Amino acid sequence: MSATDTDAGTDTSTDGDDADVLIVGGGVAGLTAATYTARAGFQTLVVDAPESILARNAHLENMPGFPGGVDSRRFLDLLREQAGENGVRRRTGRVTDVKKSGDAFEVTVAAADDADANEWTTEADAVIAASWSDVSYLDGLDVKIRDAGSKQFVDVDELGRTAVEGLYAAGRLTEKYHQAAVAAGHGAEVGLTVVHDSETPYYHDWVTPVGYFTDRGRDVPPGCEEIDADERGRRRAAARERLQRAFDGPHPEPQRTHPSLVADDLGRLDE
Repeated sequence: MSATDTDAGTDTSTDGDDADVLIVGGGVAGLTAATYTARAGFQTLVVDAPESILARNAHLENMPGFPGGVDSRRFLDLLREQAGENGVRRRTGRVTDVKKSGDAFEVTVAAADDADANEWTTEADAVIAASWSDVSYLDGLDVKIRDAGSKQFVDVDELGRTAVEGLYAAGRLTEKYHQAAVAAGHGAEVGLTVVHDSETPYYHDWVTPVGYFTDRGRDVPPGCEEIDADERGRRRAAARERLQRAFDGPHPEPQRTHPSLVADDLGRLDE
């Protein structure tokens, strides 16, 4: 696997569209991992169910940088925007099977609830499992999975690698604590592990003032950039404007709860 240029992120992809990295699950861990692999130049595809479990949270607390907490659906929207703007492609579906095919993986996805209907396949050099909690799609691989009642956990090393080369796992299904901040951190770590294992030069997400490296006779590290005062001002203003717009008023979608509690597939509450 090698890093390649990516196009601007979109919310859909065509059938059979291959990727360098395919991520199963578009929650906090999956989207964070995707952002890091895409920023490093890998064509990244996220396959996800219609709704993340995060949307059921009435108010997301204990998230660094949000001392008053944050609307979980708004937070999820921002994660998706950030991933898309870094080149991540997203597609709704349910991964039903992952097979090793030479040095790559063949991934089967059901576009509907019925696993036998509307299936499509794609290939990826690396796969990150970040779904919760069904990982039956890994049954055909030599991966150690521990059943814990209705949940399943995937055995990984300290950086998210499974026993199968090129297959990784991130977030709650690796038995990490069930906290959004932990999922974000682990997703970032696993995404960077994919980059490291590909032997792509290690990159930084730093943006520094002009001269930070060059005035000390050092090269600017891969993925880092030096920006002048005018560009700093533009980026800060754009960041303020985006956050103000994002949090201007309540979220337009209704609050979710567990689908078993209401007559709605997504658990939407009347508000």
